[in-house]
Amino acid sequence: MNVSNLFSVLLATAYVFSASTGLAGEDLEAEVEALATSAITMKEVIGFVAGFGTTFAAVPDLVVMFKRRSTVGMNPTMAAIMGTFQFVWVYYGFLIASRPVIIWNVVAVVINFIMVGAYYHFLRGERAQAKQ
Repeated sequence: MNVSNLFSVLLATAYVFSASTGLAGEDLEAEVEALATSAITMKEVIGFVAGFGTTFAAVPDLVVMFKRRSTVGMNPTMAAIMGTFQFVWVYYGFLIASRPVIIWNVVAVVINFIMVGAYYHFLRGERAQAKQ
């Protein structure tokens, strides 16, 4: 799936979510269309740069967990909470028609849920090893 198709899927998902929750405004469809077709502005470039730092803040902990192959010092609760609320940020990004908000929060959701999944994967291995 290329980036254009992925973005279209995300747009459609947000629209369905907003319509099913009753949060869709009359202008949401126009905002979604504008997001998909408009040129990137300097404000968005700054948003992409700013979003990069906050999105990848959790990556060092994820790298350490994979290197150690252990859950030592890790707590999945924060990653789970962050990942969950970043879905709300993605939706908000659609409401305000902000590509940086949408894209960086989708990436952050993936990073946080990888962290939670890795935590439980390594925890299961640690528990199995402790039983031996």
